[in-house]
Order: sequence, then C-alpha cells, then structure tokens
Amino acid sequence: MTEGNFVDYVKVHLESGNGGKGSVHLHREKFITKGGPDGGDGGRGGHVIVRGNKNLWTLLGFKFKRTFRAGHGEHGSKNRSSGADGEDVYLEVPLGTVIKDSETQEVIMEITEDQEEKIILEGGLGGRGNWHFKSPTNQTPRYAQPGKSGQELDLILELKVLADVGLVGFPNAGKSTLLSVLTSAKPKIADYEFTTLKPNLGIVQYREFKSFVIADIPGIIEGAAEGKGLGHYFLRHIERNSTLLFLIPADSKDISQEYEILLDELRRYNPELLDKDRLIAISKSDMLDEELMTEMKMELDKDFKEIPYMFISSVAQLGLVELKDRLWAMLNK
Repeated sequence: MTEGNFVDYVKVHLESGNGGKGSVHLHREKFITKGGPDGGDGGRGGHVIVRGNKNLWTLLGFKFKRTFRAGHGEHGSKNRSSGADGEDVYLEVPLGTVIKDSETQEVIMEITEDQEEKIILEGGLGGRGNWHFKSPTNQTPRYAQPGKSGQELDLILELKVLADVGLVGFPNAGKSTLLSVLTSAKPKIADYEFTTLKPNLGIVQYREFKSFVIADIPGIIEGAAEGKGLGHYFLRHIERNSTLLFLIPADSKDISQEYEILLDELRRYNPELLDKDRLIAISKSDMLDEELMTEMKMELDKDFKEIPYMFISSVAQLGLVELKDRLWAMLNK
C-alpha cells in the first residue's frame, strides 16, 4: 500500500430511509361490495449500519464517496399487504475505527471486532394501514398513518491502527528501516525528518509460523501532545498498541533525555499510554565499538532501572533475533 492510499480520517454524511405510508383501502370483490378496511402497513426505512472488516487497513473507500443514503420503505397496499423495507446501507470499516459526531466531537461508537455490526442511523418507521383503526364505532376508517422521516447525520471516521507493537521515536530514528528489515513492508526511507507521514504496518514472522503486527508510527516531536506538527494524527495510533518499542539512535546527544521527552509527550496526550509494556531499543549500534558500548551500558543501567533496553542495528542485523524474542515474550506473558 502506498502512503497516499493510507486514509485514516474522513468526514461522511449519512441519511437513513423514510418509512412508507400506510394504505387506506376497503376490501372489494365480487359479491362483497362493502368489505372492511384492509390497508397494509408501510415498510420501514433503511438503516445505516457500520460493519467491521478485518481485511481493511485504511479508510480509503471513503476518500471519493462521502455521502450514503439508505432506501425508503415502500407504501402498504390492499389485503393487508405490508410494503417492503427500505434497503439498508452498510459502511465497511477497518478494525480500530472510532466514529464521532462531526458537530459535538462526541464518540458514538468504536468498531474493534470483525463482522461487528452497529446501527448508526435507524430508518423511519412505516405508517400503519387503516385496518388497524377499525373499531365498533368506526368500521370503515378512511385514514392511515404516514411513515416517519429518516434521519441525517454528519460523522467523522477516525482510524486508530490496531497493531501488537508500536514503534515510538523522534523523526529519523530509524523506525522505517527497522520495519523494512523485520517485515516485508516497504516504507519510504530517506535521510531527512518526517519521511513517514502515515503509519506503516508490517507482519513480523516468528518461530513455528507464529507472527505479530508492528506499526511504524510517524515520528513524534516535542509539543506533539498539543498538536504541534501532526502530533494528534500521530499519537492516536499508539493508543491501540499493546507494547511500545521506543527507538532511540545511538548517536543521540542524551539517550535518557530523549526517552523522557517521548514519554512526556505520551503522558500529556493520554496518561493511560504509560500503562503499556515498554522496551527501549538503541538503534544504529553498529557505529559503536565495544569500549563505547560498555560505557553506555553503565550509564543506561543507572537511568533505566525498571525499563529493559537493548542495542540493535537494522543495517548490520545486530540484535534483531533477540529483539523479536523479547517482543514475543512481552506480547505473550
């Protein structure tokens, strides 16, 4: 999937169907000139239904079609025949989609399971036919109910990527390179900041045909929690990951400080993110000799007493097997 095809935020307009009218009909046939009322009910209007689809990874299907209208219910007819219900409209969305009211920003629902269906707009009820209104004092009612009108709603569909592991780091920390080495994903890689503007997903093949999903979240910058840069667009994708892999390059001026800045951005955006399992990977470690790595370990042992860390290099394939082992153990503890 190319970066331009990853759509994670769209606005849509929805309309449910109107209910059909009830029928005003009096039974007439040969030798029965004054039959009673037999007008049927109108059909209900079509619903607008959201359905989860595990085979979708993006909201691309809503990029070019933003308006969805359900069918109207048909009118009732004679012989108490009810009108057909209006055709329902289904919005297929990827798992992890959050649905908000466009005006109030209130979260209406979230879709997290495959084939999960939720009615987001109900169709109007069909009107009752005149046979419902027959009584001893009014044996030939010549009126019926009109159908109820459908509803309209403007919504925001917002995708939060569902992945087992989320890569967290500053721009140009080597996240895309690591993803390309661990998985068959082919993210855009270049030597400048914000190469990645959309999350990239890849499946890591593990031992005995096991696998897990890893997401390369676009680089976080200081102030991202307040929306600086594209902060809110980036950070929301981390909410769905069960494990966070912090990637900090070995040539960073201060590894501990960089980790604390990243952690603080997550804390300010959503404190619950700190409850997730964390692992720190020092990337680009092929630039270090044994003596320098030993010195760094002594410093890091003081700073990271509770959070595990390890040295890796995507280019030199250093520590990647151990990295997969650790991540698998964290995901299945």
